[in-house]
Amino acid sequence: MKRLVLVLGDQLSAGLSALAAADKAHDLIVMAEVADETGYVPHHPRKIALVLSAMRHFAAELESDGWQVAYTRLDDPDSSGSITGELLRRAGAHDASTVIATTPGEWRLIRALEDAPLSVTLLPDDRFIASSGEFDDWAEGRKELRMEWFYRMMRRKTGLLMEGDAPAGGKWNFDHDNRKPAAPDLFRTAPLRFEPDTMTQEVLDLVGARFGDNFGTLLPFHYGATRADALAALDHFLRHQLAGFGDTQDAMLEGDPVLNHSLLSPYLNLGLLGPLEICQRVEAEWQAGRVPINAAEGYIRQIIGWREYMRGIYLREGPDYTAQNALGHDRALPAMFWGGETHMNCVSHAVVQTRDLAYAHHIQRLMVTGNFALLAGVDPAQVHEWYLSVYIDAFEWVEAPNTIGMSQFADGGIIASKPYVSSGNYIDRMSDYCAGCAYKVKDKTGPTACPFNLLYWDFLIRHRERFARNPRMGPIYRTWERMDETRRASVLDGAARVLERLDRGETV
Repeated sequence: MKRLVLVLGDQLSAGLSALAAADKAHDLIVMAEVADETGYVPHHPRKIALVLSAMRHFAAELESDGWQVAYTRLDDPDSSGSITGELLRRAGAHDASTVIATTPGEWRLIRALEDAPLSVTLLPDDRFIASSGEFDDWAEGRKELRMEWFYRMMRRKTGLLMEGDAPAGGKWNFDHDNRKPAAPDLFRTAPLRFEPDTMTQEVLDLVGARFGDNFGTLLPFHYGATRADALAALDHFLRHQLAGFGDTQDAMLEGDPVLNHSLLSPYLNLGLLGPLEICQRVEAEWQAGRVPINAAEGYIRQIIGWREYMRGIYLREGPDYTAQNALGHDRALPAMFWGGETHMNCVSHAVVQTRDLAYAHHIQRLMVTGNFALLAGVDPAQVHEWYLSVYIDAFEWVEAPNTIGMSQFADGGIIASKPYVSSGNYIDRMSDYCAGCAYKVKDKTGPTACPFNLLYWDFLIRHRERFARNPRMGPIYRTWERMDETRRASVLDGAARVLERLDRGETV
């Protein structure tokens, strides 16, 4: 009997476990663009366009390779609007009752397939370096699930940047060398751009018509949509940007939203590139002497360290992870996150860049928008939905732990040993944003004080009972105690005024 083989929009890999288990001569591949997936959050139009275009190109490649493919387009009048609905529709049309699928990366889809009135076999997603079982074995019995220790296990497993049992260069982590500010450089190479082909243009027309009211700019669209495109983008990054990646990976510049970042994460998260193949290529560049070790190690750590670790946390913690709110934050997400006016230059640049590119790098996400949301006490569920909506590489398995755990400390410390909060000094050190801001980053109190300076102390005092005994935060509280009482009162009064303006919907 014919079996259905489900391929989801972020499973665009020729070596997918579901394809490996299927019979090309008899089984039917099911792929579907459906309203449930394009609308469960208000996705950035550019994100929707990339996923749909990549899906259509992948389906065409499967057909060229001899597979039978039943493909549902978003504007198909017969579409049921959901993944399970399309499986049922195809099952009825082809007298099939059995489905093979690679386990989805998100709990809502895992649950939907488990509840489907069909015989569904979920196979492991072996495109990751660490299986969920391997991560659980590592995590079992540990008091703290720190990424650094997991990362070292991944280095040993893969052999990447290893010299026998020792890390190359004598250190596991060269992050100390990767915190340099950047200077404008007119000759810095930009990521590779692709011109839309006919298939992509059809998707852009559809997305523009259907999702024109979503937050985000659709055009110009210059992402590739195939594995060949993704490999070309990888080659370009290795040749032109990797050498400078390490030094400036945490830097931010007004006129250069990308710097030396690769913009490969969308291709990686869709399945067009594999994590190990990227890391092996990066390692080869270091071995050949073309890039410094801090660049190679910093990039590899993001993939086999953070990316694999975040997936492990997401699957281990279960479907309720996104509802965690350990700090009890309940403020509404400010309108400036959706493009509303703000006098804060750093937030404005991060949001405008997000609107126009569906992209901001990890420090902009963590230490600008995420930092502000945490300091202001914004509901982490709303912050999570925003990040999931607006970024082109955001899928819940990787976005949620980064937001709920690392950015908002809403999981109470499962991921981070302390909250990632800072005053305006960090942003000033790592960017050129403060020079053009209406606020003065050097002002600690008063009407021109940077809101980050005021809210930083307000956050720490609000949560003093939780954090004062944290060994990494004790010195910060001792600094507060040494402040003049009048200054402390002025700081807290200024913070209260900022939060009142947020609550009234006024511009901050």
